Amino acid sequence: MKKVYLIGAGPGDPELITLKAVRALGESDAVLYDHLINPELLRYCKDHTEFIFVGKSKGDHTLPQDDINKLIVELTSKYDTVSRVKGGDPYIFGRGGEEFEYVLNQGIYCEVIPGITSASGASTSCHIPLTHRLCIRGNFYYRS
Repeated sequence: MKKVYLIGAGPGDPELITLKAVRALGESDAVLYDHLINPELLRYCKDHTEFIFVGKSKGDHTLPQDDINKLIVELTSKYDTVSRVKGGDPYIFGRGGEEFEYVLNQGIYCEVIPGITSASGASTSCHIPLTHRLCIRGNFYYRS
């Protein structure tokens, strides 16, 4: 069965990728990736995996989004398993929803693997809780 994985790579620390994402990378025959992922993550792929850089930055797009969508699907005609790896989480600023919809509309199985979002990853790394039951309006109240 042909399949596509949309993989969230997390906030940049290669140790913050999920085990599910590592497994999917190990199955992948082709991987499309951007400049927001840590390149160390590509070591989880098979030896003969085809790597395709499709990074974007403001005013500098390797490929327009429509072409990336088409390329993901085109690669499934050559390979059984294709992955699109994105920094953070595929559904937060990553156009993962568009890619998921496009792949499904082509009749190809697609699975989204969430990543640790940079909002929670960065704040946790800095010891800043996003929620805290003893914090009211930014002030911490500690019990004595």
